This record gives sequence, structure tokens and C-alpha cells, in this order.
Amino acid sequence: MQQSTRTRVAIIFGGVSSEHDVSCLTAGGVVRAIDPQRFEVIGIGITPSGRWVQVDTADLLALNVSEDGLPRLDESRPEAVLIRRDGGGRIATVQGDRLVDARDFDVAFALLHGPFGEDGTIQGLFEMMGIRYVGAGVAASAIGMDKDLMKSELRSAGLPVCPWVTITAVGWRGDQASILRRIEADLTFPVYVKPARGGSSVGISRAATSEDVPGAIEEALRWDPKVIVEEGFVGAREIEVAVLDVRDGTAPRVSLAGEIVMHTDDAFYDYQAKYLPQGQVDLVVPAPVDAALLSRIQKTGARAFRAMGAEGLSRVDLFVTADEEVFVNELNTMPGFTHLSMYPALWEATGLSYADLIAELVDLALSRPTGLR
Repeated sequence: MQQSTRTRVAIIFGGVSSEHDVSCLTAGGVVRAIDPQRFEVIGIGITPSGRWVQVDTADLLALNVSEDGLPRLDESRPEAVLIRRDGGGRIATVQGDRLVDARDFDVAFALLHGPFGEDGTIQGLFEMMGIRYVGAGVAASAIGMDKDLMKSELRSAGLPVCPWVTITAVGWRGDQASILRRIEADLTFPVYVKPARGGSSVGISRAATSEDVPGAIEEALRWDPKVIVEEGFVGAREIEVAVLDVRDGTAPRVSLAGEIVMHTDDAFYDYQAKYLPQGQVDLVVPAPVDAALLSRIQKTGARAFRAMGAEGLSRVDLFVTADEEVFVNELNTMPGFTHLSMYPALWEATGLSYADLIAELVDLALSRPTGLR
């Protein structure tokens, strides 16, 4: 039998973070868009408890929003294990004391959002096993996941970032009063209170006054023992650009800009707005910006990507003030790929289709050497 010449792509999704459901939704979007003539999909799920399982293509295609909400992996599937293989990886299902249904793959596309997937942990596993993979490496993933470290890194590279205060659970339990005084002294309200290593706006609250802060911190601490409090930009535009790497290490490609437009002044782009929209937000692609401002936004996005040492892809979120100052809010090393997500929409508007974008990301991953680089 003639061996398939298609590249075998392991779509790894789910995970143990609060963004498990979003990851499942992203996986479904990618599998529905990937070119089946070029790529053979190998489905690898990670259940909410952390068990690795094999998922067939039909089940991958069915991952979508339903009447019950976002999709989720159940725990009933037989457990699988990842195995090192020259030139790639192998996934096999555990059956008693045997391994069955072994499938080889050439490159991993980890669509895991949040801790234990987007934060350098699984990237480290791939590095140890000699598996090529889509996206940023260990250091950039870890720093990009931690909003405190990320902002420090961007600021040290000379990029403008908004003021913030970092809080740990130990510090908060020890001396809440001094932390609240520091927030009032260093930041201007409204502020946004966020889990430092979360994503998809899970656990984020807007605090309009100092009275709102303690409850917002407690909510964020439910998700992460490290929290940041950011100064809000009143009247600023929320602008995003998609960044795509190049093979020669020069300036990365940057898409046209997109804009998040909330329908009310006190709303923000939270989890519900991102994945279960109820008409409270418009995603404007491309954003109405003139050529000069777009150029500055794109250059800032490219600088942030290189300053973080990112690879493959990133979405850079920015604020543009009324006098057109550009600030970096954050850099996301594994942005969502759902049909509602900005990253693929921005590249579609720029002239790169969803399927071609996925193919380019896989090709970029395959072009990178394994080991230190």
C-alpha cells in the first residue's frame, strides 16, 4: 500500500485549564478549515482531569457551540500516551498492558489555551521529545502567559504599556490595606483586575471605584494565586493585529488592524462576549484607521513579537488613545481560532485564507530545527 504523502498534524486540544471548552471549540474550527488534501489530522485530546485520549476526525468536526453551550471532552475515552519517534511523535491508546491504535505524526499543533498548554509546559514536553510544533517556544510561551512578566519584558524593550500593580495571594492575605492604598495611589480608575496567567477573559472584573476592588481581587484569586490590576484607558480604542512569523528571522508579517467596539461604556470584552455573543460587541475588521496610524500599529505589533522572542504566531492587543498614542495591552502566543476569533479574521481581511493560514503555520513549524535555536 502506498504511504500517504500528506503531512500528519496532531491537533492537541482540551486541557486542564479553565479554557478547556474554548480549546475544544478552537480545535473544531481548525479541523473544519484545514486542507485535507495536504494534511492528515491526528486528534489528541486532554480531558479536564489531564488524561490524554485519541479523538477521531468525526468527533473533531463535531466540536462546536450547541444548545448546551461550548463543547467539552468527557472522561470515558480510553487513555492514550505520547511516545517519542524519530522525526515526530506517536500517540497510542492503552489497552490493559498493551498499546494499540498507534498513530505517527510529523508536527504538533497544540490548540491549548491557558495554563498547562499555552504557558510553555507542553512546549517543553515537545522540546524534550524532539517534536516540531506550531507556535512560540518555552520561554516566550511562559512569559506571554504571565501578564506581569510580559508587561515587564515589553517595558524593558522600550514598548509603551499601561500601568499595573501585581498582587500575590500570600500578599493579599497578609496586608490587604497596603495593597489597596498602592492601587489608589498608582492607578487611575476604572481598573481591570485579572488573573495573571489566565486567558479568554476568565476571572476578569472591571472595578469602577476603589470599593469594587476587593471583590474583584477575590474573584481573580479564584483562578490564579497571582493577580494584576491594570489601569483602564477611558475613551481609548481597543485595536488588535495578527502577527505571522517569517523563515528568515526578519520583521514578521503583520495583518490589517481590527477593532473591538463595545455597545456600552462600562462593558468590556469578557468571556461571554468572546464566545457566546449576545449583541454587546462588534468586531470591526478591518478597523477604520488611516495609513499613518496603521503603520505605527503594525510596527508596534512586530516589535512586541520580536521583543518577546515569539515564534509562529501571536495576536497583539493594543490601546489607541484619543490623541493616537499606541500602547501594548498584551501579546497572546496562541490566540483563538474559532469562527468568532480575531486572529483568522484579520488574516482573511489581509488576504490570507483560514486554510492557507493553517498551512503556513504548519510549514513554519516544520521549517524550524529541533533542539536549541
